Amino acid sequence: MTAPEAVWGLVLAGGKSRRMGSDKALLVQDGETQLSRAVGLLAEHVDRVFVSTRAAQADDAERRKFEQIVDRYEDMGPVAGILSAMDSNNEVSWLVLACDLPNIDHATIGYLLEECSAEHPITAYKSILDDLPEPLCAIYRPDSRALILNFVSKGIICPRKMLIDSDTRLLAQPNPGALHNINSPEDLAGTGIETAL
Repeated sequence: MTAPEAVWGLVLAGGKSRRMGSDKALLVQDGETQLSRAVGLLAEHVDRVFVSTRAAQADDAERRKFEQIVDRYEDMGPVAGILSAMDSNNEVSWLVLACDLPNIDHATIGYLLEECSAEHPITAYKSILDDLPEPLCAIYRPDSRALILNFVSKGIICPRKMLIDSDTRLLAQPNPGALHNINSPEDLAGTGIETAL
């Protein structure tokens, strides 16, 4: 099972990091930013990788190191980045990855690509906490764009709700800790992750 079209990577780095109080994309782990780490990981699995960002962040020195897709939508959270990527190219599948997953690994990305279903618009992992879809480590095939736009037209911009109410292929995580994210300074405790280079 794999997508019949090419798969490109999209690292979501356009958030406002309100709970963290500093830019999560720039958090440093083993001398490397979370953004750089995520891009590098995806680059070993797909042909092209882009960074999703808001216009106000596009000139940030770290983000400028990579190909960017600037949000074309406002106040829509991660969906703004996903739709903007699809607007730029809707002939590929997009492997979407949040930038705040310090434990993300090759096995998790590789298995997602291997198990991507040509019969489903979206392939995602199940949360280890509640079995609900994890929308920010998922593959969105071209036909998912119409689904997303339909949800947006109804005022639904939560990607998890979209995946719950769509024909999503859900996978068990090969590494149950890989999708643990960091949202607040408290989440950093004991991780070795720092807020600046």
